[in-house]
Amino acid sequence: MSDQKTFYVTTPIYYPSNKLHIGHVYTTVAADAIARYKRLRGYDVMYLTGTDEHGQKIQKRAEEEGKTPQAFVDEIVVGIKDLWKKLDISYDDYIRTTEDRHKKVVQKIFQQFVDQGDIYLGEYEGWYCLPDEAFFSDRQVKDGKCPDCGRPVQKLKEKSYFFRMSKYADRLIQYYEDHPEFVEPVSRKNEMLQNFLKTEGGLEDLSISRNTFDWGIPVPNDPEHVVYVWLDALTNYLSAIGYGSDDAELQAKYEKYWPANVQIIGKDIVRFHIIYWPIFLMALGLPLPKKVFGHGFLLVNGDKMSKSLGNVIDPVPLVDHFGLDTVRYFMLREVPFGEDGTFTPSSFLERSNADLANDLGNLLHRTLTMVEKYFDGKVPAIVPNATPHDEALKALVAEKVARVEATMERLQFSHALTAIWEIIRAGNRYIEQTTPWNLAKNEADRDTLGSVMANLLENLRIVSILIQPFLTRTPQKMWAQLGISEGEATAWDSIHQYGAYLEGIQTKKGTPIFPRLDLEKEREVIDQIMINTSKKHAAPEAPKKEQKPQEEKAKVEENNYIDIEQFSKVDLRVAEILEVDKVKGADRLLKLQLDLGDERRQVVSGITEYYQPDELVGQKVIMVANLKPVTLRKERSEGMILAAKEGDRLVLSTVSADIPNGTRVK
Repeated sequence: MSDQKTFYVTTPIYYPSNKLHIGHVYTTVAADAIARYKRLRGYDVMYLTGTDEHGQKIQKRAEEEGKTPQAFVDEIVVGIKDLWKKLDISYDDYIRTTEDRHKKVVQKIFQQFVDQGDIYLGEYEGWYCLPDEAFFSDRQVKDGKCPDCGRPVQKLKEKSYFFRMSKYADRLIQYYEDHPEFVEPVSRKNEMLQNFLKTEGGLEDLSISRNTFDWGIPVPNDPEHVVYVWLDALTNYLSAIGYGSDDAELQAKYEKYWPANVQIIGKDIVRFHIIYWPIFLMALGLPLPKKVFGHGFLLVNGDKMSKSLGNVIDPVPLVDHFGLDTVRYFMLREVPFGEDGTFTPSSFLERSNADLANDLGNLLHRTLTMVEKYFDGKVPAIVPNATPHDEALKALVAEKVARVEATMERLQFSHALTAIWEIIRAGNRYIEQTTPWNLAKNEADRDTLGSVMANLLENLRIVSILIQPFLTRTPQKMWAQLGISEGEATAWDSIHQYGAYLEGIQTKKGTPIFPRLDLEKEREVIDQIMINTSKKHAAPEAPKKEQKPQEEKAKVEENNYIDIEQFSKVDLRVAEILEVDKVKGADRLLKLQLDLGDERRQVVSGITEYYQPDELVGQKVIMVANLKPVTLRKERSEGMILAAKEGDRLVLSTVSADIPNGTRVK
């Protein structure tokens, strides 16, 4: 038996009632990034995605189009698989709930629940949301609207099989307490406890069959009922890897990969995955997934994607026009995974120009141009300590590599990319520090010049390896220009062996891999993509979101101005950081002791992810000195320090060391 470590990651299985949008892409790209990373680290990965193809909504849509439900979903699935191919999604299996391998397992599980008394036949009367295929009680429904999606619900009364959720509720609550890592972010778990598990009356039993339509898996021994979509759908994570199979090889596959290492879902389906799903597994006597991660929404211009708002984005034309890696990079870099994030045309284009064209593309092209000019494209040798900046550069690379590995284990994709881009920006700074154009003037400095070039190329080689989970096309382009092919020099472990692979290799400078974009022109392209997508998705009567005239927008912006009198009330002072400590029980907070010249203040600031304590001591920062004190995590904060934040990058506002402490900033 192989000693290779395994890693099982899943996405939700998507509901094929229409084409997928960029929100679905976000989930799938995130799962793809961790799957690719784990493969690079030597894991035997099983990456599962698929489609949830049963239910009343599918049957209704098929009837509207004059098709059978099977023919309808078959067409949609072809489009989804084409989309995943376009996005380089490296899934290992694609499960469809209409497959026999799945249906047999669902029926087997249903019968087991019946036999052990977990399922009983009763009558359901309550509220039902057709778009979400979800049932709700009177206390959950507000103003006749679904609490999840906000659309109207309908009153239903029909015979139904119920699962005794209440039997397992206390056990699930205890599991949450014993396994704090099970649900991330922790806010998702707290929401479920407050709204479902610890409410008056406790967790309600769940209706798990329907008898008013027939597009579903028949209930064993009662074919008038079909299995309700969530018991059907959630079982895919087991059926895809051979659970319940009589085939020894398939059963071995289940034993190899279960429990799942991480199940990545959107926050809108958290309830089904961290309440119903673990309870089903408990009833089966199976281990629970090691982690369920409910990420936030990818909003468009600040709003959740909606056909009625006309802000749904089709990822296909976006990828066709801007390139796959630009789209993947934006999604994984712009949004801290777990939180809601926003796609706007401006942020997308600015991120592309600033990070991809100006930082990475420019560093690669600039370096290769100099290597070609000064050394005919052949990589020189690294000379130890050739410049005063070499060791600092090498140390920074090692530190950021370690940070990438640590943050990827926590699914912090944006933090990992931030660390990679710090290496890239350090390379650009290194050029300004060493001034190769001046070194080239003196033959005596030729070895130093060569070493500078070699260090830059080594940084680029390491970057090309680190970005592989995120940008799937760019690494190969970089390797072609660096003159290396996939192999030992591109293996993950090689990033820990600085300077061992490139000496003597012939580089091949090409065109810039990320040309700069014309912001005004490309903004029009994105606007047109959104218009075209909305036309395809929106119903004829769907209201359009009102657009404000340009002059009204300007008026709103003007009204946000403050006058000089208001500004003069803000007391900005120069303060020196004397001591820094971490705040107990708060991962992101630092406690700073500041010297304002004639007094000492304590400020609590959420900058842990950007600065280490020893980096801060001695810096002179700008402080808001007349801010009302507050208490954060039992620590008094007597002001605020200023910083500039761009994406995932934050830099403190500092002043020269010779400015006296307490000086007022005007």
